[in-house]
Amino acid sequence: MRHLLTTKHLSRDAAIQILDVAEDMADVANREVKKLPALRGKTVVNLFFEDSTRTRISFEAAAKRLSADVINFSAKGSSVSKGESLKDTAQTLAAMGADAVVIRHQSSGAPQVLAESGWIDAPIVNAGDGTHEHPTQALLDAFTMRRRLYNGQSRGRDLDGVGVVIVGDILHSRVARSNLWLLETLGAHVTFVAPATLVPLGAETWPVAISYDLDATLAAEKPDVVMMLRIQSERMNAAFFPNAREYSREWGLDDVRFAALPTDTIVMHPGPMNRGLEISAAAADSAQSTVLEQVTNGVSIRMAALYLLLSGDREALL
Repeated sequence: MRHLLTTKHLSRDAAIQILDVAEDMADVANREVKKLPALRGKTVVNLFFEDSTRTRISFEAAAKRLSADVINFSAKGSSVSKGESLKDTAQTLAAMGADAVVIRHQSSGAPQVLAESGWIDAPIVNAGDGTHEHPTQALLDAFTMRRRLYNGQSRGRDLDGVGVVIVGDILHSRVARSNLWLLETLGAHVTFVAPATLVPLGAETWPVAISYDLDATLAAEKPDVVMMLRIQSERMNAAFFPNAREYSREWGLDDVRFAALPTDTIVMHPGPMNRGLEISAAAADSAQSTVLEQVTNGVSIRMAALYLLLSGDREALL
């Protein structure tokens, strides 16, 4: 059985295959009838133990555009909130005939456990697990970069030589981790910029440059892409920086920093945004921003992932 749990072990060819299939899926959105019959008769379960309206709706739209039936399973108000285990939940879904399970969980490694457990014989897609990974977010980010950088000539292309600066709460960010592994595989050069307190222990062994000075990094690298990360207050149980004002002053993409960027630098944010904290309104709403494109492209990437897992060439996915 093949699953999509991480970008760390995706080969370059597998990643490019997903991105190229997503190009085909994006073309569907321009049709009068925005549906394909590819997954007719299949049932996709969105198993969300953690809130995320944006990701859940994106997966739901992706499955429905492929003509799959969708079951949305929220832990809140379900038997999970009464103490049902992941094993019991998985076995229930198996008994219901789920053909694929999209799981978002607050615990790192939960999708891996589900995939290796034998509790359910269905492809598992990781929609975000704790502070570990969020592979489809990284794929949609790479898809967005390719489309912008290569101006519609992106099929078959990797991101060789592209400079990407990822700024903010690296410590709690599964998006940063998934992006790093995927971007490195695709040939990009990645730099993390964050307060020292928000850099993960051991990050110096990763294939990434690490900086604590945003102004110096932007001036020296003139990056092709600047990705701002959300400050995840819900995951913070300690004072990682003195206050929001200082964070914004030192590590936020404010109007002054945005104005100093090259005019062709792409500004990204996985959302939801804290406007005025990690990113200014001017930067978020500019022509250089891809925030809304990322949301649109998320449906195409998730369509590609579900298609490859359920009806396409599964062997390319690890």
